[in-house]
Amino acid sequence: MVTKRTEEIKNDKIQRILGIYTKLIEGKTVKKEEEVQHYKVNPRTIQRDIQDITAFLERDDLNTGIINSIIYDTKARGYRLQYNNVYKLSPQQILAICKILLDSRAFVKEEMTEIIDKLIHSSVIKDDQPQVEKLIQNEEEHYVELQHKTRFLNKMWDIGQAIQNQNYIEIEYKRGDNEIKKRKLKPAAIMFSEFYFYLTAFIDDKNLCQNFDVANDPFPTIYRIDRIQNLKILDEHFRVLYSSRFEEGEFRKRVQFMYGGKLQTVRFKYRGPSIEAILDRLPTAKVEKHEDGVYTVKAEVFGKGIERWIRGQGDAVEVLDN
Repeated sequence: MVTKRTEEIKNDKIQRILGIYTKLIEGKTVKKEEEVQHYKVNPRTIQRDIQDITAFLERDDLNTGIINSIIYDTKARGYRLQYNNVYKLSPQQILAICKILLDSRAFVKEEMTEIIDKLIHSSVIKDDQPQVEKLIQNEEEHYVELQHKTRFLNKMWDIGQAIQNQNYIEIEYKRGDNEIKKRKLKPAAIMFSEFYFYLTAFIDDKNLCQNFDVANDPFPTIYRIDRIQNLKILDEHFRVLYSSRFEEGEFRKRVQFMYGGKLQTVRFKYRGPSIEAILDRLPTAKVEKHEDGVYTVKAEVFGKGIERWIRGQGDAVEVLDN
C-alpha cells in the first residue's frame, strides 16, 4: 500500500529531475552543490538524478543517430548537456567535400557559395567553422564558373523524380552546334563526370534509333543536363524489369568522357610512369603482362571517349589489335 509519504518522495524526485533536466536543455550548467542546497537532499541523490537523466538521454530507440549526453565541465565545475550526432560529418569530412565541390566547378558561383555555406554551418560545430572557412577561402574567392552559367538543380530533381516513378520525359536539347533537338526518352540515371551532370536515357523512337551507333546496344544515350532547354514530365509510364534494369555503377566503369558509342574491348601497351593512374582511370582494366617496364592492358569501355583519352597519352600508350 502506497503511503502519503512515499507519494510525496516520488513527486519530489520527479520535480527535482525535471528541474535539473530543464536547466540542462536550456544550456545551463548544473552544479551539484547548488542543487543539493536547492532541493535539500544529499549529494548522492543529485548524482543518481544526473545518472538517470544521462541514461534517458543516451537512448536512441528510433535509431536517429542523435544522442545527447551529460558531461562534466571542469572549467565551469558543473554538468552540461552535449549534443552528439553519430551521423553528422566531421570538420575534416566537410573540408574534403568542399574541396571536391570547388574542384568540380559543377555550379554557378552563387549556387556553389550557397551550398558550401550551408554545408559548413549545418554540419560543423561553431568553434570549428572559421577554420574550415579559412582553408577554402582562397579557392572560393577565385572560383571560376563554367561557360554555360546555367542553374539546373530543379531540373535535375525533376528528372530524378521521373526516373524514380518511371515516367517518360520529353526534352528540347541544345547540341554543341546549337541545333535544338526534341526527344522522347526513358530516363535511366543522373551521372556526373568532369564538370558536368548528365542524363543517361533510352530514346523511345525506333525509327530515330536506327540512325544511332547504339541502335542494337543495351546502353543509353547521354545528354548534358545544362543543355536541356525545356523539360516535360509525361503522364505516360514505362516499365523496367529488375533483371534488365540500367545499373549506373557498371556503366560508369566503362564510360569515358561521357561520349556515346558502342561497348568495346581495347588492348594497349603502356610505358608511362604510373600504372596505378591507368587502372584508376579505366576501372575495368586488367594487366595481362608486365615485362621490361611495359604493361599490356585490356579494358572494356563504352563509347568513343576512349579514343580521345588514348590520343592524350602520347607515346605512353600503343594500341594493339584485339
